[in-house]
Order: sequence, then C-alpha cells, then structure tokens
Amino acid sequence: MPRKRRKKTEPRSRGLAADALGSGAPSAAAAALRDAVERDGGSVLAVFRDPLGGHWQVLASLPVDRVEPTPYQRDLSKPHVTRLTGVLEALDRFLDPIIAVRSEDGRYWTPNGSHRLAAMRGLGARSIVALVLPDPALAYKILALNTEKAHNLREKSLEVIRMARDLAEKDARHETDYALEFEEASLLTLGLCYEANGRFAGGAYHPVLKRADAFLDEPLGDALETRAGRAGRLGELEDAVAAAMKALKARGFDSPYLRAFVVARINPLRFQRGARADFDETIDKMIAAARKFKPESVKADQLARAGGAPEEAG
Repeated sequence: MPRKRRKKTEPRSRGLAADALGSGAPSAAAAALRDAVERDGGSVLAVFRDPLGGHWQVLASLPVDRVEPTPYQRDLSKPHVTRLTGVLEALDRFLDPIIAVRSEDGRYWTPNGSHRLAAMRGLGARSIVALVLPDPALAYKILALNTEKAHNLREKSLEVIRMARDLAEKDARHETDYALEFEEASLLTLGLCYEANGRFAGGAYHPVLKRADAFLDEPLGDALETRAGRAGRLGELEDAVAAAMKALKARGFDSPYLRAFVVARINPLRFQRGARADFDETIDKMIAAARKFKPESVKADQLARAGGAPEEAG
C-alpha cells in the first residue's frame, strides 16, 4: 500500500507562541517532578511547556551519579564515547542536554543520552543537564528519541527485545499495541537471534523478515514465546545457508557477498515486489531450498554480479 502523503502544514499554524511556553501553572505531574528533582539533590532550571504539543517538562541539573541509561539500552560504542569525550573536553562546555525520566526509586533513566552521560562521567563531571519528562513511558520510545548515534541493525534489535521483555513483566497488552516502541516486528525476532549469537548475520535476512514478520495480536509474553520459536527457525536457516556457503568455498568461491548471494537465490519473495508473506511458510521454503542448494550450478560471473550487504561487523 503506498504511503499516504502528509498534508502540507501552513507556517506558524501549530503549537505555542514563544512567550507562552512558561506561562500558566504547571501540570500536577510537572509540579510533582519539580519537587522530586529538588529532593533528589538536583536543581530545577525551568519548568515549561514544549512548543509543539504544549506538554509540561522540567529542565534540570542532576547529580551525575543518579543518572543511568535505561536497562534495555544498546551497549555503548567505545569509539563514539572517546570522540565525544575529546570534543567536550576541547570545548570545555556541555551544550546538549540529555533526555531523562524519573524512576520510582529516585533514579533518572535516559533513553537518549547514554553516550553523553558516559563522556561526562569520564571527564569527572559532578552534574549533567537534562530535560526531565513527567511521563515515564517515554523511556520506551528509545528508537524514536535516540538521535545522537544512529543504531545499526544489531543494536536496534537488541534494544527492542530488551524493551519487550521488560514490558512483558509490567503490562498484559498485545504486541500489536507496541508498534511505535518496537518500530518493526522483525527486530523482535532478530533481537532473539543476536542474543543467541552475537555474530548472527541479521542483515542478510532482514529484507525477507520485513515482509514476512508482522506484529502478533497476542499478549506480549505469549508473543515472545512465539518469537523464540521463530528465532530458532532462523537459526536453522542460517545453519543451512552456512553449509551452502561452505560448499561454495570448497569450489573456490570466496567473496564477502557469499551469504547475500545464497540468501537471494533461495528467497521465494525475490521476484514478488511488495508482497507480504507468511513467516513459517517463507522460512520453511528457504530452509528446504538452502538444503538443496547446488554449488556446482553456480558460475563465477553470477557471484560477481551479486549485490547485497557484505558480512556484518560483530
């Protein structure tokens, strides 16, 4: 289905005027958050409304030892932290507040700012400036909020499955209700694959999964069990593809695109542009085709013309 084009917005037709952001009495939630920040040893710099939706929020300085990444956050990129630390040290300024929400135990979770937090800690900072939001559910909007360093597929998938596991313990809603938080159904399945094998070649299977793996209309806990089975099937597929690659290498073929070449050859959706497909049926066909793969039928020029992504970095 073609994406519906968003209507053109008239200039200056939405949100609050500049002089209205700090006017009026804060919401009860924002006032309670303001008081909590002061009790926690922080300092409230401003209580104001955001210019787009008019939601109340708190700009505060927080003790750096009270702030931590959300527990399902992607792992830190050491090179990124090193670069960021060097820039902050050279500027001798912290100019980009993190986003944070307050947990029930008085900790502050940041779904957008873990690298900045690590850099500030590395520099010995005692405090950090944060935009603290009264709605704790925003901590689960990591993929929508995180803009400081683009996620790769592995990072994104691991964050999504960690979020799902955490939410499953707190909420009985269906997986379909979390489409915004999880962004894409295939990330849940791939997250389980990456947890089982950190070097899983998810990029090779992602295009197929985007068309064959949909959000499940099941309570999140039940959906995770279904996805564990799907991850197991993907593991079987990877084993069969790896065997086909080994056979190709034995015949003298050596290329960073071997896996992409094999997956493309066994993909039943390859010539069905835009079509959706059933997960089990699609993966079953691919496993069967991989196990029947005939390396002797492959010619050097076919592999040379093969595109697709090379192997992912671990």
